[in-house]
Amino acid sequence: MDQSSIDRLALDAAYEQARKSKREGGIPIGSALVNRDGVIVALGHNLRVQSGDSTAHAETVCIRNAGRRRDWHTLILASTLSPCAMCSGTAVLHQIPRVVIGENKTFQGREDWLRAAKIEVVNLNDPRCIALMQEFIAAKPDLWNEDIGIPE
Repeated sequence: MDQSSIDRLALDAAYEQARKSKREGGIPIGSALVNRDGVIVALGHNLRVQSGDSTAHAETVCIRNAGRRRDWHTLILASTLSPCAMCSGTAVLHQIPRVVIGENKTFQGREDWLRAAKIEVVNLNDPRCIALMQEFIAAKPDLWNEDIGIPE
């Protein structure tokens, strides 16, 4: 499987996680961790609303779900949305070499931190991811502002 196909597979899995979060009444952001062969290692979706945990962002949940590992430096992290500072920092901490982003139109995270740490950042500008976030932000702006830390 070529890199483009692996990236798409990872983002498709992350997108399904985002839809799962939306069905649960949560923030529709999903994440997937895959190996170099495109095998899914872990999945996660934003659980802030569902769990009441302000750190339960999709990427963080996904990485938690992967458990203890020694192969972080070989994995690919996909997220439907540009990772925030916390999630970017987690990817840097774990030395994940490639991060695939569904979109950064609705939110620009700390992609600069990822690049500064020599992490390859691939933005697929996926129309499904953009539409999902635009619909959510329009429907629930207060919840969105809470998630990204904008005061009332």
